[in-house]
Amino acid sequence: MLKGERIGLRARHEEDVPVLRTELYDDVVNSARAEGGPWLPMAPGSKDPRLVADETDSRCVRFSVVELAGGTLIGTATVWGIDTHHRSAHLGLGLLPAARGQGYGTDVVAALCRYGFTVRGFHRLQVETLTDNAAMLRAAERNGFVREGVLRASAWVLGGFLDEVVLGLLARDWADGAQD
Repeated sequence: MLKGERIGLRARHEEDVPVLRTELYDDVVNSARAEGGPWLPMAPGSKDPRLVADETDSRCVRFSVVELAGGTLIGTATVWGIDTHHRSAHLGLGLLPAARGQGYGTDVVAALCRYGFTVRGFHRLQVETLTDNAAMLRAAERNGFVREGVLRASAWVLGGFLDEVVLGLLARDWADGAQD
C-alpha cells in the first residue's frame, strides 16, 4: 500500500466494487462531471474498467483510497494516459460523499505524485478538471501543480459546455510533502 498522511492507495478489492458503484458511479451528476463522457448505468456484476482494475492495461493504474486509521474505503484514484516514451501521465480521483471536504483530496494527490515521480519515474503529471471544481484545483495546487491553461467550453456536461483547467507538475518542481 502506498501511504499518505491519512490515506492509503491500495489495489481494488472485490468488496469495494458495490460501494463505488452505488456511491460514485450511480450518482448521475457526479459521474457526468467526473468521467469526461455521458453517464451510463452499470449493471450489477459489470466488469466496467472504472470498477474492476484491468492489470493488462499498461496505460492506466486504478487504486482504491482508504483511510489509514481504520481501513475504510473512501474513494478511488487513477493514474491514466500513461505515456512511457514521454514519461508522463494524468491523475484523477473521486471521493465518496461522506469523505468530501475533509482534506483527503490533497493527501490523495500527494500520494499519486509520489507514485508517479518516485515509483514510476515520470517527468510530468497532469490534471484536467472543470473550472468550478474548487476542491480538485485546491488539492492539485497545494501539491505544486501550476495552472497552464483553460480549455474553453471543452466539456459537455449535463446539457451544457463547461470550461476545463489544465494543471501540470514537473518532477524537477515537485517537492514531496509540498502541501500546506
